[in-house]
Amino acid sequence: MTVREKLEDIASRQDIPGREAYLVLLERTITVLEHENRTMRPSDSTGLSGALVYLNRDIPTVILPDLHGRGGFFLRVMNARVTGDATVIDSLQAGEIQVLCLGDGFHSERRGLGRWLRAFDEFAQSYAEHESMDEEMRESLSLMEMVMECKCAFPANFHFLKGNHENVLNEEGNGNHAFRKFTHEGEMVREYIKKFYGDEFLDTYAIFEKRLPLFAAGNLFLASHAEPGTFYPEEELIEGRNLPEVVLGLTWTNNGDSAEGSVRMMLEHYLGKVEGAVYFGGHRPVPGRFLLRADKKYVQIHNPDRGNIVVMMPDRPFDPEQDIREIE
Repeated sequence: MTVREKLEDIASRQDIPGREAYLVLLERTITVLEHENRTMRPSDSTGLSGALVYLNRDIPTVILPDLHGRGGFFLRVMNARVTGDATVIDSLQAGEIQVLCLGDGFHSERRGLGRWLRAFDEFAQSYAEHESMDEEMRESLSLMEMVMECKCAFPANFHFLKGNHENVLNEEGNGNHAFRKFTHEGEMVREYIKKFYGDEFLDTYAIFEKRLPLFAAGNLFLASHAEPGTFYPEEELIEGRNLPEVVLGLTWTNNGDSAEGSVRMMLEHYLGKVEGAVYFGGHRPVPGRFLLRADKKYVQIHNPDRGNIVVMMPDRPFDPEQDIREIE
């Protein structure tokens, strides 16, 4: 089965994924993430791949905002033609494009508000009934299954950064915050996985999340899930998975909470004083196609109601009119 066929099969499935096959995929993806090309993703002090990814500077980059269970959107991006006649997935196969996801795979958030409220009643009854939560988890787990299939198939050219929603244990600490917004989403997901998939699955999924990178550097851009909380030198980013303050600063920083000049200093340090260089992030929703912050150097692109992506070409600076595309 080709990768495209696998993605289409996952997207068409009406039930939650099966435990055993998913666990095998999780373990395979963890191995890929732990032992990436050291030039692309330098090793940290544990000998595993660090939290900093140096992207290929010679090919276009497709940047996806926060996904939040939007498997249909993800599949449409993979089947879209954004740089020519070939689809994104065919270009990945040919090594002619790279994809960077800004994180947040789980939780439908406001899009699924009614379902979350119904699922909370199920949670309160220890999931004796679980139809609404089944649908929520089918979306989130299936999306991340597609992400893992792409990472395993195209390890050098497909990357998924950790967001603040990559916290399946719902832990408070280690750079994470226990999550709740409309109900008790973090605890509801943790308890659902424990009940229907078991502790081994839950712990393995948590390892997968903790092996994800936090920061990417491209030719004319940088990216992380959230606006950087402060300036981080290479050694801190490489060690970032083991430094709670770095995890927190790159996944949880609210709009307006970044230290003054952080984006500018990051751009100058990693890219030099290049005209037109920008820093991409998501985390907080924007009202339209994008929002500019930090002296117009930070480009926030998360709009959960639109299918926006960025297509960064390697040979010119970011132009929002050309480079922000909407995938219908």
